[in-house]
Formats: sequence, structure tokens, C-alpha cells
Amino acid sequence: MTELTSFLKNSLKRLSLSFTKESGLAGFFFFLVLCSWYILRPVRNEMAVQNSDILPYLLAVGAFVMLLLNPIYSWLASRRNLRGVLVGCYSFFILNLLIFIILWEFFNLSSTIWLSQIFYIWCNVYSFFVVSIFWVVIINLFRGDGATNVFGVIAAGGSLGAFLGSEISKQLASTFNESGIIFFTLISIIFLILALLTGLILLKRFVSAEDIDKAAGGTSFDALKNLISSSQIRSIGLYMYLWTAMMTIHWVTSIDIVNAWSSDGGNRIIFFSNIEQTVTILTLFTQFFLTSAIIRFTGPKTILMLYGILFMGAFIGYYLNPSIGYVFFITIILRLFEYGINKPTREVVFSYLKRTDRYKSTVMVDTFLVRMGDFSGSGFILLSKSFGLVFSQVPLLAIPFAGCLAALGYKIPPKEEISS
Repeated sequence: MTELTSFLKNSLKRLSLSFTKESGLAGFFFFLVLCSWYILRPVRNEMAVQNSDILPYLLAVGAFVMLLLNPIYSWLASRRNLRGVLVGCYSFFILNLLIFIILWEFFNLSSTIWLSQIFYIWCNVYSFFVVSIFWVVIINLFRGDGATNVFGVIAAGGSLGAFLGSEISKQLASTFNESGIIFFTLISIIFLILALLTGLILLKRFVSAEDIDKAAGGTSFDALKNLISSSQIRSIGLYMYLWTAMMTIHWVTSIDIVNAWSSDGGNRIIFFSNIEQTVTILTLFTQFFLTSAIIRFTGPKTILMLYGILFMGAFIGYYLNPSIGYVFFITIILRLFEYGINKPTREVVFSYLKRTDRYKSTVMVDTFLVRMGDFSGSGFILLSKSFGLVFSQVPLLAIPFAGCLAALGYKIPPKEEISS
């Protein structure tokens, strides 16, 4: 009883340390980033449904684009400080959104299938890069034990942004059939500009922090070299690759069910938006009040390992009950664990990495290796279906890989002990 009381007191003390001006500003920064993305996410999902027959090939192209962009980003990070990296990357994506509006509206290309395919590929690139760059800023400002204190609160800000973005997307769903992506992209641009400005304000509050105004140095291929030479980076990279492959197997399987459930694009966008909002409501309390305590009490090893076990249960469920209700339920469970617990835990692990890896290797892992996981997961389903398997049976074949994910997760955490 005394130990429980002591634990609760320490948890409350840690919780009070989570709410600071800096963590609040960082949470607002993440709020704006995810709001910008979640406005586009249901549209991206609708593009996936429209191109479900060639989804593995689109994911392969996305992985290739990620591979091409990583040396360019690494070159930028070698020569610019955090401020320069943030401005350069976010300005690039704002310009991209404007180009899509011009192509869609002024060149009258809204009915062309190839533009929807390019938009789907670009959305995948956009989602991972804007979020990854955000976390590059955060793990260089909040490190080690301090990161454990505040990452839950920061993630909660993102969840609020995801909720608002999904709501905006839901309200805009009726415009999709007539106007396409125009309104979605215009509002997304506004939020990304606000995110950029907020990120710059946050960096000013850390102006005295060590090495904040220095570039990472090195070369354009440091991330690739470190992936080969560092056992820790390899383990993290393989974990992220397998995690994304498992999530993609879940995602592509669910797409078949959603496609069979409704043929109306507006209805499907509303369904996807409802999922995002439900996830947000369930994860928000966890991120605000429980994430830090769970990481300290359970430990990174157990949390990262549990993901593989969770996927095993999810894949068995697809075989037993391949319904739209199960898609809704299991998607919420997987994302609740991802956003509420696993993602903050991984970022704590990243915060212990050396400086070059915090700038470059984390982006390489979060973008290219994650996209390769997407491609491998979708390719796994495509290959399985070619042997005549029913889509609900395919995830059962991925259970051994989910076991590998659990085993690998147990080996990843940093050497530094995260104590309670």
C-alpha cells in the first residue's frame, strides 16, 4: 500500500512537470501540423479506395520517392540549423499544395485518374515528412528524462488537431464530388503555415539550448551509412519497417471491406472521419494523463513488444469477423495504442540518439523505411491473393511476422534506464 501511495505521488509530481509553457507551445505546434494533415487524410483514404487494384504499385512509387527525398533532406540538415530545416521543408510542402490546386482547378485535370494517383502518393510523402520534421524539432529540444515527462502532453495536442482536421474534412465531404480537393488543400495550407510560424516561436524559447543554432553537419548520405553501421539504428529501422508492414496488411484488408460496404465516396470519407474522431477522443485522456506514467511503470521494452502481440489478435479477428464493424473497432484499437503509447515511447528512444541520428536517421526511418514497410505489406497481400486466398485469410499468414515485431521491440530501448 505504501509503495502504491508513493507511486501515485511520484506520478502526480511527474504529471505537474508535463504541463509547461514550452510543452504547451509544442503541443499547439503539433495540433496545427496534424490538423493540416487530417484534413487531407480522409481524401487520401478515398483515393486509396478508388485505386485499390493498383495500391501496392502506388506504395512502391511512394517508397521510391521517399528514397530520393532523403538525401536531399539530409543535405539540407547538414547545412542548416533546426530553424532552416523547418522553414525549408514546410515551405516546400506548402508550395506543393498550391501546385495541386493549380493543376486541379486551372488546368481542368480533376477528372484525370493519374492526378488522383499522384495525389495519393504525395499525401503519403506529405504525412510522414511533415510529422517527422516536427519530431526532429521536438527530440532536439526535449531530451532524455524530460522527454518522458512532456511527450504525452505534446502528443495530446496532436490528437486535438487530428480531431479538428477530421471534423473539417467531414464538413467538406459534400464538396468532394463537385469540387474535389480544392477546399481541403486550401484549408490545409493555412494550418501548415500557422504550424511553421508556431514552430519558429517555439525555437526562439530554446535559443540558449546547446547546438540549436548549429547545423547537423556531415553529408547527404549519413542516414544511409548509419543505418548500415549502427546496430541500434538498424534495430529501430527494422522495427519501424515491420510495424508499418503489419499496419498496411491491416489497412489493405480493411479497404476491401470498406469498398464492399459502400460505393459512395462521400459516405466513405465520413466513415474514415468518424474513425479519426473516435480515436482522438479515446487517446486524448491517455496522452494528457497516462502516457508518461505508463512509459515509466511498464517500460519501453514491454510497450514496444506489445505491438506485435496486438497485431496477432487483430489478424485473427479479421479471419473470424471480416465486417465493417470490426474494421471500425480494430482500427481504433490499433491507433489508440499507436498514438497514445507506442509513438511517444519511440520518440523517447529517439531522443537518446546522438545528434546526427536525431536529425537524419530518424527521418530516414520515419519516411523511407516506413514506406518500404507499406510496400512490403501491400505486396504481401497481393502475393497471397494471387494464390487464391480469401482476403480475410491473408492476415493469418502475417502472424509470424507480428511475432518477429514483438521480439524485436523487446531489444530496442536505449541503454539509459528510464526509472520511475
